[in-house]
Order: sequence, then C-alpha cells, then structure tokens
Amino acid sequence: MPRNLALTIALLLSTSQVTATADENVTVQSLMNEGYTVAGVIPSPAGPGVFLQNGHMLLVCFVAEKPGSPTVATQYCKPVK
Repeated sequence: MPRNLALTIALLLSTSQVTATADENVTVQSLMNEGYTVAGVIPSPAGPGVFLQNGHMLLVCFVAEKPGSPTVATQYCKPVK
C-alpha cells in the first residue's frame, strides 16, 4: 500500500510540473530561475530548441526572434518523455 501511495504522489507531482510548463508565462528565463539548467540546444523549423533539465525533469523550449523586438521570445515549452 505505501508503494502505491508513493507512486500516486510522484504522478501528481510530475503532472503539476507538466501543467506549469503549459502556462503562457513560462519562459526559458523563468525556468532557469527555478533551477533548470541548459542541457543542450538544437536547430529546428519551429525556432531554436533549448533543452532544460532540473533533476529528472527534462523540458524542451522553442524560442524565436520577432522583427523589431529587443529580445528573443520563448514560444512554448514541453516535457520530454
């Protein structure tokens, strides 16, 4: 029984982390402020992809330049499974 409880808690925690990445306010910078570090980068048609890792959580975020903008903006982030 305790093992099932531990698995349920782990699942709920991982789901809450995944939900947080769907938030429009999540950016590469905000994730780095939460302790994520850059684990790698890739070129892609969606814009450069940045892999961010914090412990066992691995996310990929895509960024893009917008003409006239002073910064490069995070488009979205998703968990990697």
